[in-house]
Amino acid sequence: MRREPSTPRPDLIPRLEHLGFTFHTVEEHPYWNESAAYCFTRSEVDELESATNELHDMCLQAVERVITENLYESFAIPWPAQKAIQEAWEEDPPAIYGRFDLVYDGQSPPKMLEYNADTPTSLLEAAVVQWHWLQDVRPSDDQFNSIYEGLVEKWSDLKREGYLAHPVVHFASMDVMEDVMTTAVLMDTAEEAGLKTKLLTMAQIEWDAANQFCDDEGLPIQTLFKLYPWEWMVAEEFGTHAIQPHGKTQWIEPIWKMILSNKAILAVLWDMFPDHPNLVPAYTDGPRSMPEYVRKPILGREGSNVSIHDREKVTEIGGPYDQGPWVYQQYVPLPVFEENHVLIGSWVIDGVARGIGVRESDGLITEDLARFVPHYFNP
Repeated sequence: MRREPSTPRPDLIPRLEHLGFTFHTVEEHPYWNESAAYCFTRSEVDELESATNELHDMCLQAVERVITENLYESFAIPWPAQKAIQEAWEEDPPAIYGRFDLVYDGQSPPKMLEYNADTPTSLLEAAVVQWHWLQDVRPSDDQFNSIYEGLVEKWSDLKREGYLAHPVVHFASMDVMEDVMTTAVLMDTAEEAGLKTKLLTMAQIEWDAANQFCDDEGLPIQTLFKLYPWEWMVAEEFGTHAIQPHGKTQWIEPIWKMILSNKAILAVLWDMFPDHPNLVPAYTDGPRSMPEYVRKPILGREGSNVSIHDREKVTEIGGPYDQGPWVYQQYVPLPVFEENHVLIGSWVIDGVARGIGVRESDGLITEDLARFVPHYFNP
């Protein structure tokens, strides 16, 4: 694994915007950075793929333990949602995707920092934009990236096997550019699989007199992909309707992902699989004897309120999650390539590793505006 200089394409901005990628620059700083690229070996790609698949399998075992042993308290999941989680886990409704955040330098085994299994973003840049970069810049090389194809295959399977409640799938997110772009990729892949789709914002979803969710035209929403955290939904005015047993709306992602996307899962994993090479020690009752650790809000997002406690100082990012609750994870520094702190996002589609994205940050904590850098490997 190495970082190499790369010459940006001369018509870069029109190319990016043609793909629907308008989030390429933020406050005059590039979010998409193709002045560099990361080169992996085939064996490194194989290692990331294998580790991701094993981690996903372990995470599902951890979800099963939380449900069967009633460990919801440390996850801060309210009682009504617990019952809905139990039912969804037993019924096994469709689940589409997720993204692991991994520490990896090409020398030590990949280490799981967390699993964004409910509302992962950066999908457009990982699945589409960096693939077009490869075709334009390094067409004779390969890329660990079959994310888009995996999504089309998953939607096709759901359509063919009759898992969807209705042939029209609604897609909704907050009216935020990054969320809209991610949702649009999911919608495009569903359309390519032959499904009919409709795009909404979460604010356009209504609860009508017939006791069902409907869209802005009054049409019932029977299958909804929502890029919106479950913990937010269940806390809102109509949240009780979203978790009612055998409700009229089929939710993607399913509510059991409230467990999988909650950072308290890190402590459960470490308890179940201590000293596993792809895990990092983590606890919900404090840092214990860890001399250096990271404190994370279990429901935090995009680095907010994360603090790194090393032997010399505390590095912290502010945000809205300052009241916790917390998980304490051993501090594993991100690898540094030419003064860039590097994080690997490893994508899981239908339970299988399908590709990676590389993010770079100036600081120790990866925030939402960390730069996305393309990658390749020699076939």
